[in-house]
Amino acid sequence: MEQVNGDTLAAARKVIAVHINYPSRAAQRGRTPAQPSYFLKPSSSLAASGSPVERPAGCELLGFEGEIALVIGKAARRVSMEDAWSHVSAVTASNDLGVYDLRWADKGSNLRSKGGDGFTPVGPALIPADAVDPSKLRIRTWHNGNLVQDDTTEDLLFPFARLVADLSQLLTLEEGDIILTGTPAGASVATPGDVLEVEVGTVDGTFSTGRLVTTVEEGTTAFADFGARPKVDDLQREEAYGSREAAGLPAVGPALSPELKAKLESVATATLSSQMRKRGLNNVSIDGLQATRPDRRVVGLARTLRYVPNREDLFKTHGGGFNAQKRAIDSVNEGEILVMEARGEKGTGTVGDILALRAQVRGAAAIITDGGVRDHSAVADLEMPTYFANPHPAVLGRRHIPWDTDITIACGGATVQPGDIIVADSDGILVIPPSIAEELVEDCIQQEKEEAFIFEMVKQGNSVDGLYPMNSEWQARYKEWEGSADD
Repeated sequence: MEQVNGDTLAAARKVIAVHINYPSRAAQRGRTPAQPSYFLKPSSSLAASGSPVERPAGCELLGFEGEIALVIGKAARRVSMEDAWSHVSAVTASNDLGVYDLRWADKGSNLRSKGGDGFTPVGPALIPADAVDPSKLRIRTWHNGNLVQDDTTEDLLFPFARLVADLSQLLTLEEGDIILTGTPAGASVATPGDVLEVEVGTVDGTFSTGRLVTTVEEGTTAFADFGARPKVDDLQREEAYGSREAAGLPAVGPALSPELKAKLESVATATLSSQMRKRGLNNVSIDGLQATRPDRRVVGLARTLRYVPNREDLFKTHGGGFNAQKRAIDSVNEGEILVMEARGEKGTGTVGDILALRAQVRGAAAIITDGGVRDHSAVADLEMPTYFANPHPAVLGRRHIPWDTDITIACGGATVQPGDIIVADSDGILVIPPSIAEELVEDCIQQEKEEAFIFEMVKQGNSVDGLYPMNSEWQARYKEWEGSADD
């Protein structure tokens, strides 16, 4: 196969990069674009395999992204998707490098953050485009010898032919131009001394580019005062590393400590409901559902998923592939509860056995949906409880489009926000605002102590008049009883 050389690099008048194209990356970013979007990288950013790349002086976050690069073989202007692939001469490996330290100054162009010299290594070999199926390619990236990215082009959001056709609507793709087609999950940060390797090949192993090798060096020339200078925050660190955990950052959002969870598990759902009503919170129960495991009681933080009514044209763009439903299932964490808004629609399933099993494997505490459940017997056999309106054999697409995740939703007549505390058992399902949880559960514990005293007094033959609720006389007797119980 032909090798990438100086002539290959010199022929590229444009380098065009796609923002998000792999479902795994979309799930990591928490957003799935309906259409492809692009940015330009200067041709001076191109480099061959074996070339070093400099992390600019003063920068912390040199991000790497293994990608498949398309090399345009003949000019393309207003080409169809059916004809688009014939305008690609070769595919090769690339690494879309960039410094997140300068993203703040680029306002979306990525020019400074991703346009540095050597920030687009490509190669080493060119795979002829007419010899491969573009939907059966594999991309892998190694960071210091560790495999960190491994994905295929089978379920891309935007197949390669679509990218070529789309771009050609407004601009001429010229011979030698390069299109970077997006990166899968696993992209992260490299530091001076690190070695990055990217390889593209066919899924069956027939063709391979070989490994594109880039070594990171430390820059020594500081930025001048007259231009944008490096600046990072925790958001950029999270974006660069792919997650807060990978960046070494503490978790954000409301925490459900083991102590608070244990207290919430110890008090009755009815008591929690009573105490919330005392605080003016009357619309905090998810109603009308049944449980696969009525013997179980679960407490966890809410993750949310919203379905909208099916519309065939929108289902084509949002219903297939790694859609919102699958992203929600595949990102639920240990102890979390996935709550689905299905509008109370009972005429189809909203989750089935495979996705419910995936949620259980991920460690989810429960699934709650105000819609139907498919494969009811298999779902009911899982250890993880599922709360649902009814069984139904129909597939999701009969009535629903999975639309978005981790937003405020409605389920069973209650509003649920990501991070709300959910308590569910055979008595019902409650949504607890996390800001009141500590105070609420302490009052519940106190209420149940009082009710234990009242129960004992009634058992001894006392009338409930003045006892339930307690008047001042009974309050005094309760204090004595409480004191003796504590001794």
